[in-house]
Amino acid sequence: MARTHLSPLLTSLIKQARRMALESDAHAVLLLTEMEYDFEEIKSLLKQTPLIVASPVQDVQELAKEDGIPMVPLIPEPQSRHVQVSQALVEAIADNHVKTGDRVVALYAGYERDTIDTLSIINLSERLARLTARDLQRLETQVPLTTLRRVVDLAVEIGREGRESKKVGTLFVVGNHRKVLDFSHEGIHDPFKGYSKKERMISSPRVRESIKEIALMDGAFIISSDGCVMASGRMLNANAEDITLSKGLGARHWAAAAISKATKAISITVSESTGTVRIFQNGIVVLRIEPMNQAMKWHDGDQDQPDE
Repeated sequence: MARTHLSPLLTSLIKQARRMALESDAHAVLLLTEMEYDFEEIKSLLKQTPLIVASPVQDVQELAKEDGIPMVPLIPEPQSRHVQVSQALVEAIADNHVKTGDRVVALYAGYERDTIDTLSIINLSERLARLTARDLQRLETQVPLTTLRRVVDLAVEIGREGRESKKVGTLFVVGNHRKVLDFSHEGIHDPFKGYSKKERMISSPRVRESIKEIALMDGAFIISSDGCVMASGRMLNANAEDITLSKGLGARHWAAAAISKATKAISITVSESTGTVRIFQNGIVVLRIEPMNQAMKWHDGDQDQPDE
């Protein structure tokens, strides 16, 4: 398998990353790339500073493993570089390559897809709270991982950010949408009604922003397994008998538990009071995510000439 040659710019950035890692007492250098580099050569340039490679490309993942470099596989889906870096660090924490509280130097393509041109120093918050792919893979469901991840990440954003300085609580029901619709009725006029399927996909940034706005109103979002918003503002009618929840959880959580048991869908709630995200399956809470008090912090590094 052919390797991409290290350009003078990348070589310089790698040396700069090593210097900044030493000066900032960083635990490792994270390289986010879709290119098939000679990772042993990069490791040698970093000397004693550990290297972690993150990539959504299988060939890159295999080459890093061949070179004996810790590898973080990413889900191949369109998203911003900062989101990719964040997800890579969460997965790296799950794999014990780094831990919360560590400092990491990240190298990635910030402007050009195939050119690594950006260096950042990232402090991992002690309260870092995002789900890893392995957390979601533990759920025995036919809902694809990519759909679950998008909905859960959106729920976390709503719980952390709210909307227009207001705290927001909401509910998503994902998968088995036909049966879920049978167990619900219209609560408000559905803003998504009448739009094409393409215009209702949760992978669209425009749709996600619309969901954040509509979440201010009552009712649940019904999401199909392929990530299409089938309805919003729905009132759920599933029977909550034989459901047991912790004290203090309100009607939204009871409705989420009941619908997940009645339809085998996955329910995801955002608590208005705390921002906590809960994932329900078969009537019980299977995963919980506490809101981050603060996001991961990073600072773009200056471009001083690296030492040799």
